[in-house]
Amino acid sequence: MQITDIDVMQGFIRLCDDGWRMGWHERNGGNLTYRMTADEAAQCRPFFNQTPREWKPIGVTAENLAGEYFISTGSGKFMRNAALRPEDSLCITEINGAGDGYRIVWGLTHGGVPTSEFPSHILNHSVKKAATGGTNRVIYHAHTPNVIALTFVLPLTARDFSRVLWKSMTECPVVFPAGVGVIPWMVPGGAEIAQASSVLMRQFDALIWAHHGSFCSGIDFDTAFGLMHTIEKSAEIYIKALSCGSGLRQCITDAELRAVAKAFNVTLNEAFLDEA
Repeated sequence: MQITDIDVMQGFIRLCDDGWRMGWHERNGGNLTYRMTADEAAQCRPFFNQTPREWKPIGVTAENLAGEYFISTGSGKFMRNAALRPEDSLCITEINGAGDGYRIVWGLTHGGVPTSEFPSHILNHSVKKAATGGTNRVIYHAHTPNVIALTFVLPLTARDFSRVLWKSMTECPVVFPAGVGVIPWMVPGGAEIAQASSVLMRQFDALIWAHHGSFCSGIDFDTAFGLMHTIEKSAEIYIKALSCGSGLRQCITDAELRAVAKAFNVTLNEAFLDEA
């Protein structure tokens, strides 16, 4: 048996491969992290390095993640290689007792560090753990092309993006009833974008990073990938409709959005709807 035979590792690798096949991860673009359960960490522990690497600062502090283990893609590594060379493309990290440092206990066999977006991931894992009672375990970032295209033409507000995405495909208000948050362009990988994202992640499970991509959270790999996929598909539909050149002759109305929410027993963010 190898570590890649363990279910949680197979799920992680599958998401990396699915995102690559969707065309969302050119070169070393995008990243993924997963907060492991105690049982999953125990299953993987026999494969950990006999001597963990040195502790390194994260750049942010997340006290409620002290002692947790995370699977992470590596900085500069290619998503397409997660399935081919997982031991060199991925790593498992342990968070220290203060929640401000990490060490690699498995993976990245040829050297390297976790994704350059690790500070954003850790800070937002901290927020989602607190906000969901620990149920959300996945943070996923991808360079979704249609979402990125929309950030050049739509106002960079949560209301504008949420309304367009809800109204472009009927299932969208069911999949993300809170809507999506929007972050203006920022330099990737630093504390600034991590902090800005963490504020909005208290309200949303999905963020749009202007001219950069999507940033999503979910309870498991399928939920996080499905959320990303739904948002990107809705953006694609809207762009295709506009590209027909005649403008939008009809779309889902606010009353119809409320009807979908009622039928599926979800609560829409009324701040993004016009008055009934």
